[in-house]
Order: sequence, then C-alpha cells, then structure tokens
Amino acid sequence: MTTMVDVARRAGVSVATVSHVVNDTRPVRPGTRAAVLAAIEELGYTHNTLARSLVTSRTRSIGLAVSAISNPYFTEILQGVEAEALAAGYSLLIADPHDDPHHERKVVQLLHERRVDGMIVAPSAEPSGTTEYVTKRQVPVVFLDRLVGDGFDQVCAESTGPVRDLVTHLAGLGHTRIGLVAGLPGLSTTTERVEGYRAGLRAAGLPFAPELLAGGNSEADGAEHATRQLLAAAEPPTAIVTANNAMTIGALRALRDLGLDVPRDIALACFDDFSWADLFTPRLTAIAQPSKELGAAAVRLLLERLDDPGRPPRTVRLPCAFVHRTSCGCPGDREPRPAAARPAPPGRAPAAQERTPAP
Repeated sequence: MTTMVDVARRAGVSVATVSHVVNDTRPVRPGTRAAVLAAIEELGYTHNTLARSLVTSRTRSIGLAVSAISNPYFTEILQGVEAEALAAGYSLLIADPHDDPHHERKVVQLLHERRVDGMIVAPSAEPSGTTEYVTKRQVPVVFLDRLVGDGFDQVCAESTGPVRDLVTHLAGLGHTRIGLVAGLPGLSTTTERVEGYRAGLRAAGLPFAPELLAGGNSEADGAEHATRQLLAAAEPPTAIVTANNAMTIGALRALRDLGLDVPRDIALACFDDFSWADLFTPRLTAIAQPSKELGAAAVRLLLERLDDPGRPPRTVRLPCAFVHRTSCGCPGDREPRPAAARPAPPGRAPAAQERTPAP
C-alpha cells in the first residue's frame, strides 16, 4: 500500500510537505505542489481519512436524514446536498426517518454514533426528540425544508406567498369556490401553505369555507381521499390547490376516477413542480421550489456552523417561481415568474431571505 513516505520520496520533498498538499493546511509553492500531485497520481496514493479523523476529530462526513427519498422533490434536494458536500471534500451518510418522530430520533442518534461532523435533517411534524438530542449533545445541525424554531440553523423555501399567488390567480379566472388539499398537520410547511391559502382568499375578497379545506397528510392516498371529500360537499369547489407533488398525484387520481376533466370540469394548481409536470394533459400550473439550491444552501450553512460553532443561528429562505401552464384553465403558456415572498405579520417588516435572531 502506497504511503505518504513513498509519495515524498518520489516527489523529492518532505512528508510534511506532502501532508500540507493533501490536507490543504499550508500554502505550498506551485512547482512543489505540482510535483506532489504528480507523484500521488503516478503511485495511486489514497489519503487515509480515517487516520486523519483520529487526529483532528473530524471525519469529513455529513449525515443527511430526509424522508421519502423517492419523492422527486427530495431527490433533487439530495443532488444539491451531494454536489455541495463533494465540492467541499465531504462524504454523505443518508438515512430515511419515514416522517416518524421516534424513528427520526433513532436515525439521528445512529448518524451521531457514526461520528459525522454534522447533520442536515428534514424534521418530522413532532421533532422535539430530535431537537432535544442535538441540543444536549451540541451536534451541529441544519434543519431543511421545515422550520423547528429560531434556535437552530434552518433552510427552507417560501410557502405562504406562493400559495397565495395560486389562489389569487384562480380567483382572477372567476373561481369563487377554491379548495385546498393540505399537508401533514404539525409541519411548518403545512401551516404556512394553509396561511397562504387563507391570505389568497382574503386578497380576492372571498370568504373562508371550512368544507373547502381538506387534509391529505402529504401523501398520494390521503390526497385522493381528501379530493373526494371536497367534491362531495353540497357546493363543491370549481378549482383545487394541492400543497405538494405527492398530493397532486392523489388528486389527479381521484379526479380521473370521478370522470372529471381538468381544466374543463375543474381547475387544478399545485405546490411543487417536478420534471414531468408538463407531460400531463393538461400541463400542470405549479409553484417550483429551488430544490437543488435548498440542498446546497443547507450544506453551506452547516459548514459555516462547523467553522464557527458560536455564531448565532440563522434561517435562510429561498424564493419560489410561479410556473404557469394550462391546468388552471388558461389558454397557452407564459414564462415562469418569481412567486411572492411570505407576507410579514402586521406591524413587521417583510421577511428577508436570511434572518439572524436578535441576541
């Protein structure tokens, strides 16, 4: 097995110089660096990261706990995490908590026991077990997609404003009975998207009707049941908004089984765009989240935390885009445009993309 000593001999430098080149711990003259890299390539030397971790207490690894990895949204987030981590020299350990609080807590403990340097977690609806674990053990963590509180680093997309945009768009087309298939109770994304729905109704001068809000539990089967529930109302909706891509599939399934044509019989708009949304007939009007950038931003925030453990926690929000197609009932397409940011509560300034809580 090739060692640093072998590389040093071939390059005609000291072992310390090879170490500085490999670990990027000190500037090395370009000519010397080139000679070391050429020797590494020629001899096929592989850096022993395990041995280095014993010295530095760093494993150059990140734990990623994300549910429903098969979901296109989280798959794109994973791509963003992986690309940014690799660029920084980190590897990933991935686990699926299945949106179950008890399993999530076990997964976080398992990743911690594998001595990852930090974690990125998409939390469940009841993340208290996880937050208590990482707080007590001072585990560097970034919560992704869903918010858990101001005491942690967090990255998510805007939700309230974009859903408001969908509702006001449908209202502008003449719809006065607009339904929402909402996500899993307890998730911050569910809360914010319901807020956006109600804000859109207010902006359009429409009353809130409780029978037009149904829970789809963030998954296809639940959304199918919720859509049937909405359409069974005495005065059913003429337009429906679905609050994530999995629930869009469930809603479409229900509409198909009921023999309803979109958008001739009912309009449909959804939160979460996905790569094959424009392959449906009609093509789906959607809110597109910056999935890959969310993953990359979470890695950057975690690396900042590792470099400066004492800095105040930050919440980073990224904007979405309104992707206009034809399922809403409009003829033809328009170019995607930015979706509105989350409206600020009365008496407060609009939320910035990145926020640091006051000490």
